[in-house]
Amino acid sequence: MDKVNLREKFSSFAEQWAPKIVGAVDDYEVKLVKIEGDFVWHRHADADELFLVVEGRLRMDFRDRQVEVGPGEMIVVPRGVEHKPFAAQECKMMLLERRGVSNTGDGPANARTRAPEQI
Repeated sequence: MDKVNLREKFSSFAEQWAPKIVGAVDDYEVKLVKIEGDFVWHRHADADELFLVVEGRLRMDFRDRQVEVGPGEMIVVPRGVEHKPFAAQECKMMLLERRGVSNTGDGPANARTRAPEQI
């Protein structure tokens, strides 16, 4: 068992909206991602998602409201809830998602769909 240095892992990639797997907890993947700009509206019918902001600011859009999330804060999006992440400037996050969950949800693949890769 080795420790994971988040700063080193984040510095190992530049691509945004492309989750990188850095660990696993039971049937869940721990992912790092950099985002900037607007994502797509999506939902996960059978999976919750946890977003932990490491650096920057995340705005999680829901159909009825927006939630601002800053460094050291997290938000859990319950299964079935339509949402859209947004960051005005680059935001670095750690995600906890069940293995096999698509980053763009249950709908058809689109230009933002990315299979996570191990780093």
